[in-house]
Amino acid sequence: MTDNIRPESMTRITTPALAAAFIDEQIAALKEQIGDKKVLLALSGGVDSSVVAALLIKAVGRQLVCVHVNHGLMRKGESEQVIEVFRDQLGANLVYIDATDRFLDKLAGVADPETKRKIIGKEFIDVFAEEAAKLEGIRFLGQGTIYPDILESKDGVKAHHNVGGLPEQYDFELVEPVKLLFKDEVRVVGKALGLPDSMVYRQPFPGPGLGVRCLGAITRDRLAALREADAVVREEIEAAVAAGTIKPIWQYFAVVPDMRATGVENGKRRYDWPVILRAVNTVDAMTATVPEIDWPVLKRIADRILAEVPGVCRVLYDLSPKPVGTIEFE
Repeated sequence: MTDNIRPESMTRITTPALAAAFIDEQIAALKEQIGDKKVLLALSGGVDSSVVAALLIKAVGRQLVCVHVNHGLMRKGESEQVIEVFRDQLGANLVYIDATDRFLDKLAGVADPETKRKIIGKEFIDVFAEEAAKLEGIRFLGQGTIYPDILESKDGVKAHHNVGGLPEQYDFELVEPVKLLFKDEVRVVGKALGLPDSMVYRQPFPGPGLGVRCLGAITRDRLAALREADAVVREEIEAAVAAGTIKPIWQYFAVVPDMRATGVENGKRRYDWPVILRAVNTVDAMTATVPEIDWPVLKRIADRILAEVPGVCRVLYDLSPKPVGTIEFE
């Protein structure tokens, strides 16, 4: 598998046996590609990069250096969770970088979603290049690129920061062992690798993070409101699933657009942000349906957001499937 085209004859990975065969194939390929050099891996903590990390650990062990970048666009408590799971529990060679100001300063005043994605992607590459310069023997850059990323970038649906190769000035070779897999296949491989369910079934999260859910030009106050609203959405849906009130949902999150709506409080008019709730079910992320969430759950989410998140006066539920809509707004 040396190119970005998935062969039509490639068997979908749906069973532990097929996953085991894929793992053996990739470990052999990684050993041959990497040799005795070091790999720098962008570790977000999502299933894609986690599976890549597990494959690389099996293939090259301590030659892997995991780097987690907090770009200021993470979900609430997410970076702390990544550190706890990977460094404290799994003993990974993990470097943590807080680049919040660096990213948000670059994104100030930028409203176009594709431009935002490209800025975030370039900064990621720059951060990794700087980190690699501090280390000896780094020759490869690992990425959790999956096949829908390649398809959507190729077809012009949206740009992905991890698709398109590296600029010429960065002397890395890419390591992308799951680039021909769909999301459901990555999960099967993750289970076969022995990763805990908390990683394998972790909520999908785009590379640009909340940057593509804080619509338009990002401001720190609106980003803070989005982070809190998103935490409420995840807490309430996870609680409802655990209680058996609703069925498990593939992905759910909040979006805050760059606009204000009219509200009223204590008899006075106010102009605050709306929060849009987004929930979808899918198998391969190429198509998606919208689940019917029980009214009491939606009402509880709305009540909490309106009471707990400053600057918000409305809560909406997006009913658009993919297609015509995409999973993310930007």
